[in-house]
Amino acid sequence: MTIDSGTTTSYRAKATLPLRVEFVRQLRRRRTLVAYLLVVALPVMVSLAVKFGSNANSGRRLGGGTPDLVGLATSGAANFTVTMFFFAAGFLLLVIVALFCGDTVASEASWSSLRYLLAAPVPRRRLLKQKLIVGLALSLGAIATLPLASFAIGLVAFGSGPLQSPLGASYSLGEALWRIAAIGAFIFVSLLFAAGVAFLMSVLTDAPLGAVGAAVVLVIISNILNAIEALGSLREWLPTHYSQAWLDLLAPDVDWTNMARGASYSIVACAVCVAYAVYRFDRKDVVS
Repeated sequence: MTIDSGTTTSYRAKATLPLRVEFVRQLRRRRTLVAYLLVVALPVMVSLAVKFGSNANSGRRLGGGTPDLVGLATSGAANFTVTMFFFAAGFLLLVIVALFCGDTVASEASWSSLRYLLAAPVPRRRLLKQKLIVGLALSLGAIATLPLASFAIGLVAFGSGPLQSPLGASYSLGEALWRIAAIGAFIFVSLLFAAGVAFLMSVLTDAPLGAVGAAVVLVIISNILNAIEALGSLREWLPTHYSQAWLDLLAPDVDWTNMARGASYSIVACAVCVAYAVYRFDRKDVVS
């Protein structure tokens, strides 16, 4: 391709669809704003409900004041943050991760813009890589926003008390912060399974909601199977069996065994899904 200055520029695959361009493009979408607003709205609504609810002046804590995770939520900002993780990880964060990773390729297909991206020409594998990186980055950003917002709101509403463990231990601010950061990191890794499934479905279908819904439903089914005690040790092979292993971080002596298993299962499952997505997309006839 020749330009007016007389210089010649050659096509470079690595220069197509820069991460910055794709990231800004996704940030400007309404669903991204709504997802992040929901993450911030959760601790806001819970704190307002506790402060101004019918039992606000009765001395009762969230959860009735029992010495469990939810009952200790109003002990301080750290406890409030951990409780918001407990509330959000099972569904809200799951849906958000599935949304960011499932609404990648499928959304382009539904807008009939996928074939134009490939005709740019953006190599197929580079397109998938850039889309997945941005989807995971937005997912990580949403998970990181939850503790930041929760801690700030909890600090205003409930003070800066030490992190109280349901096991009776108490942790200083510095100790609490690294445990909260580790909880957030594990939740992100444990949700990689849902991200991988959503990304795979995004390649297989042209309906973004179908890709997101398939990932969420599959995780819910896995959780239901995990609750069936008759399955015995077979439940340990479910990708969501160790999804709440982060509770071990509240113990004085942290046992990393279950978290390591849960993280490895999730990473392997995500890698398999992404590999198959690449395989299918390489051979897909893109007409939309």
